[in-house]
Amino acid sequence: MIKIAPSILSADFGRMNEEIKEIEDCADLLHVDVMDGHFVPNLTIGPVVVRAIKTKLPVDVHLMISDPVKYAKEFSPYCSMISFHAELFENNPSALRASILAIRKLGVKVGLVLNPDKDLPILLPVLDMTDFILIMSVYAGFGGQKFIPEVLQKIRDLRSKYGYEKGIEIDGGINKKTIGRAVEAGANIIVAGSAIFGQKDRKKAIEELRG
Repeated sequence: MIKIAPSILSADFGRMNEEIKEIEDCADLLHVDVMDGHFVPNLTIGPVVVRAIKTKLPVDVHLMISDPVKYAKEFSPYCSMISFHAELFENNPSALRASILAIRKLGVKVGLVLNPDKDLPILLPVLDMTDFILIMSVYAGFGGQKFIPEVLQKIRDLRSKYGYEKGIEIDGGINKKTIGRAVEAGANIIVAGSAIFGQKDRKKAIEELRG
């Protein structure tokens, strides 16, 4: 069974909690993208904004930042899942392992993220330490990009080659046309932004994604 995680990056921040309320009864998670202007070019929201979110949904924070351990401490009181980019520690598996452990001590589930141009071997030394994996089907840092289907092989490999049975999240360019391929590959946590918040009827949009 898939879980739908609307991304508030596509919501109207001026009425954020009203936007969230519209999808709360039909979504499974709330996805929050945090960008630092360094690891990725854009800047988005900080912990003060996440603290202001009012929802009964589990909050899933994706840290697109250069120092995830430092900032995870600030976000962890307001979320239940935190993911960060494995490529930050591409040549240092011991630092990657230490970062996972440090964030888990904050009382949240920990996931690792891969951009489209990064491959699974980065994850393999610590795969059993993760609670979920986030495969980016666009490049982190910008909304509205086109879905990159080649990343689906990573999901297939995680499931069949490496026997990964935990959550596999996919984010980027997900809509009614692309979700089927993602789910077929083995993704079970689906992040969608404009495909939900860009529609007038958000509940119907989520129902259509579920299929």
